[in-house]
Amino acid sequence: MASTDISAYKDTYGYLHQQAVIIGGIFATVAVGLSIFLICQHLRSYTNPAEQKWIVAIIFMVPVYATESIIALWNSRLSLMCDTLRNCYEAFALYAFGSYLVACLGGEKRVIEFLENEKQKWLNQPLLEGSHENQGLHQRSFINFFCRPYVIGSDVLTIEKFGLVQYMILKTLCAFLAFLLELFGVYGDGEFKWYYGYPYITIVLNFSQMWALYCLVQFYSVMHERLYPIKPLAKFVSFKAIVFATWWQGVGIALLCSFGVLPNEGRFQTGLQDFLICIEMAIAAVAHVFVFSAEPYHFVPASDPGRITTRTTKEELKLEEDDEANRAMLEKKETREASGTSVTESVQDIFLK
Repeated sequence: MASTDISAYKDTYGYLHQQAVIIGGIFATVAVGLSIFLICQHLRSYTNPAEQKWIVAIIFMVPVYATESIIALWNSRLSLMCDTLRNCYEAFALYAFGSYLVACLGGEKRVIEFLENEKQKWLNQPLLEGSHENQGLHQRSFINFFCRPYVIGSDVLTIEKFGLVQYMILKTLCAFLAFLLELFGVYGDGEFKWYYGYPYITIVLNFSQMWALYCLVQFYSVMHERLYPIKPLAKFVSFKAIVFATWWQGVGIALLCSFGVLPNEGRFQTGLQDFLICIEMAIAAVAHVFVFSAEPYHFVPASDPGRITTRTTKEELKLEEDDEANRAMLEKKETREASGTSVTESVQDIFLK
């Protein structure tokens, strides 16, 4: 009777697995195709290397996730190796996102100048002048990072960079540690038992990830006005949905399996996570087309170096005179010499930098 149940389970799993691979493959193909198309657009209009090299790194996260997930879904024995590589790139992508924000603000030097100016503006307020609180603000940089980050100046950038780098290092180390523990049979992927390494690595990464996210949020809270032109909120949401939602999704599936809500079988657990990631990466790829569009960089096309280009912007103005409203169209033309690079040079620049 038991052998019959096991045989029926294997047949059902085999059928569902085959369907999941086909459907996941379709979504993964869409994700990779859209992402490569968007990357090529940036490479063809590679007019702002300081920003676009990080954008390409962020967009490339989708093909990495989608490809490794469909491979792991197709062959569960490759799941841990694919997960290790995916985690390593995720750590780099988070650092790339933070670097992209700094590049959009004009580089670290300009960010530091702005933060110091903000600090002086707040410290010179009449409420704080001559008070003990004013003196204390200089001595509690780390504490003020939680409640008043705008008063600690350039320390905001230092703490934010530390938050990203610590996650980058821990994520990479934990990925390789999980791989080694699995080789010795003591990792226990998805098993919340004290004699396995999985729960301890999960706890460490949870704290590390939450701290990295909090550092980014605090940095955004101070710089959101300066970042407004790039519409940062949409970029934050789309990026965090990939990095943090997929992580918590994996932990959630593991908890549901351990509590018996879902089948507590290793192949099912990892397969479900990989299948969902394939679908989510297709959605993320569509979002990236709009969120990380190459259109803002089309003004100086890279394909025609040395050519003079003109961009025309039109803006409608509303004029009120003698209780009558009139509308006028303001047209502005900007002329600039194209100074872009070829696609080959763009790729070389990204890899070298």
